[in-house]
Parts: sequence; structure tokens; C-alpha cells
Amino acid sequence: MKSNQLRKTTNAWAMYDWANSAFATSILTALLPVYYQTVAGIGLPGNTATVYWGYTTAAALAIAAVLSPVLGAMADFKGAKKRYLGYFALLGVTGTALLYFAGQGQWLLASIFFILGNVGYAGANVFYDSLLPHVAGPEEIDQVSARGFAFGYLGGGLLLAVNVAMIYFAGPEQSAQVIRLAFLTVAVWWLVFSLPLLVTVPEVGPLVMPGEAGKPALQVSLSRLKGTYHELRKYREVLKFLLAIWLYTDGIGTIVKMAVIVGAEIGIAQTTLVGTILLVQFVSIPFSVLFGNLAKRTGPKRGIYIGLSVYTLAALGAMRMQADWHFLLLGVVIAFVQGGTQALTRSMGARMIPKSKSGEFFGFVSVTIKFAGIAGPLIFAFTAQHLGNSRLGFLTVLIFFLGGIYFLQQVDEQQAVELAEQEEARFAALGTLQTGES
Repeated sequence: MKSNQLRKTTNAWAMYDWANSAFATSILTALLPVYYQTVAGIGLPGNTATVYWGYTTAAALAIAAVLSPVLGAMADFKGAKKRYLGYFALLGVTGTALLYFAGQGQWLLASIFFILGNVGYAGANVFYDSLLPHVAGPEEIDQVSARGFAFGYLGGGLLLAVNVAMIYFAGPEQSAQVIRLAFLTVAVWWLVFSLPLLVTVPEVGPLVMPGEAGKPALQVSLSRLKGTYHELRKYREVLKFLLAIWLYTDGIGTIVKMAVIVGAEIGIAQTTLVGTILLVQFVSIPFSVLFGNLAKRTGPKRGIYIGLSVYTLAALGAMRMQADWHFLLLGVVIAFVQGGTQALTRSMGARMIPKSKSGEFFGFVSVTIKFAGIAGPLIFAFTAQHLGNSRLGFLTVLIFFLGGIYFLQQVDEQQAVELAEQEEARFAALGTLQTGES
């Protein structure tokens, strides 16, 4: 009975990947970049729309980066991980729905609404990830994380397939209007399929340390962040891992955010762009599960190495992208490793941090990724703007992958896991840790 309840809880947790991947797939990757280039940004000279898209994604990540660690620590203190996830998901749903109102030539409005949606998406993911060590034990955490990504690719892929069919049957003259309707379908999908997590997964109770009772949550949050900042020297392996994440997730994110809009700029057909993203969703499903099983045998680090090696080759290929089949091949290659690399990054990080401070630590992980994510699109946009060739922006991605591989090699995962277990025991002894519904 306990096993069935655990399975129900982990599946409900994984369903949020099904829910929010509609945004990642249709908005962030497939439809909005094309719409931004050909409709909202119509009339902008040269590669200006591509450059503005890079700056827009950087701005969204900057806002999320500032908010994530503070709110993560507040969620630990108040026992509000699930509640904060709901708030940010609602913000993301609202921003996504508002994209319907960004019409032809209204690139600034599209940028503003996308920023709202992306802040909601990125912010909710902090609390979603921080719930992972509470719903899955050490023996199954890689598999549960990978299951989430598999659910995400399937859910995001199914909705994208529906949207692609809508666009195809509407015809070229109505495609812009149908894409705007697709933005609304993403908002509804995200909202509805967030409910299993919000209803089924138990809220993690608060952790109140001595001297914190009765104090304002923001004051406690800032104090904890200050203390954690000074304590980071103790978590040396986590710091190395953060440096690795900072670099290689920037490379991954830059490829994901920029590949479609660059493809649209150089004349690759819209059907090829969207169709490739759709194909990526379904190819990624079995490989996400495969990476989870690989990690059970060899540990997550080796799986991440494989993923980063393939990404490096993909970046080299993207610089020479010209024809439709080039983009299709690039998508398939990335599909082999995308979900697995991200899933193992999440589960490896969850092992290396104390469970009771998972919101705060995932806030730090999030701020690391978000600030890294700012650098990638900014450097890409700057390179594209000054060299006049957007494809050369992919050259900058190689630096991030190679640097990430180097710092990942320096991480002693076992040492970090042992320290996390010791710290968790200390927090439980010093604090008032409550679990279950709160």
C-alpha cells in the first residue's frame, strides 16, 4: 500500500513536467520564436529580431535569478514550496495567455508578455525541483527525475502536435492567428495539468531554527542566505558542481533558445522548424528513461559527460547550418541527450544538498543557471550583432560546454552526499522540522 501511494505521489510530481513542458516546447522553443521573427518583429531590419529575442530571454532570466534564492529560502522557512510553485505557475499561465494580444509588429508587447511567462516558468521550476528529494528516495531519485522529463517530452510533444495540425489545416494566410490561439492552448494545458501535483503531493513542513520563530519570513530568508553564502566554503563539492552547471546549462539553454529563431532568419521552412521540435519531443522520451537507468548503474556524472560531448558536436554543426535537413539532423542529435542530461543534473544536485534546505539550495542552483542563461543569449546576441552572422554565435557555446566538463570532473559526489546527510541530521536536531501536509 505504501509503495502504491509513493508511486502515486511521484507520478503526480512528474505530471508537472507534463504541464509546464507545453510552455518550454510551444512557447520557448517552437512557435513563439518563429512568430516573433515573422509577425511580431516584422519590419525590423536584418537580424534585429534575433538580437532582440536574445536580449528578451536574458531579461526574463535576470528577473527570475534575483527572485529565486530569496523565495527559495522563504519557502523552506514557511513550508510553502508547493504554494509558491502554484503562484509562479499562475504568473506563467497569465503571461502565456496574454501573448494572444501581441499582434503584427508588436515585438515589444510580445517581449513583455514572454518575460512574464518565462519568469513564472523559471520561478515555479525552483520549487518543483526542490520537491524532488522529498518525494523520491536516494535509490530511485535518478529514475523519478528522468520520468519527469519523459512525461514532459510526451506532454509537450502531444500539445505541440495538436498546434502544428491546427496551423497546417488553417493554411499560410491564417497561420499567425492560429499560432496566437496556440498560445492560449498552452496556458490552459499548463493550468489544468498542474493540478495533480497541487492536489496530491504533500507540502513539506517548515524548518524553523532556534531564534527564528515569530520573525518575518523575508528577514529570516535574507539571514539564511547570508549564512549559506558564508557556509558555501563547507560545501566545496557543491560549489564545483554549481560552476559546472553554470557553464554547461548555459550552452544547452543558448542552443534551445536561439536555434529556431536563427533557423527562421536563414530561411529554413516553418514546417521544418516546428516539425523538428515536435520530433525532438518524442525521440527524447526513451532516451530520458535510458539515461535514468544508466545512472543507476554508473552514477549520474558519466551520463552527463556523454550528453555534453554530444552537445559539443551539435554546436559545431549548428555553425554550418544552411539547409532544412541540417536543422532536422541537429534536432535529432540533441534529442538523444537533452532530457537525460537535464534529468541527471537535477538528481545529482538533489543528492548533494540537505533535504531540509532544498528550496534554498535549489534557489542557488536556479540563480546559477539563470545568470548563466543571461550570459549565453547576451554573448550570442552580441556576437551575432557585431559579426552580422547569427550562426557564428554558436561558436561561443563551445566555451561553456568545455568549461562545464572541466569543472564536473573536479566534483567528488560521494563526499558531497555524506556531508549533506550529516547536515540534514544537524538541522533535524536543531530545528523544528515538520513533514507532511501543512
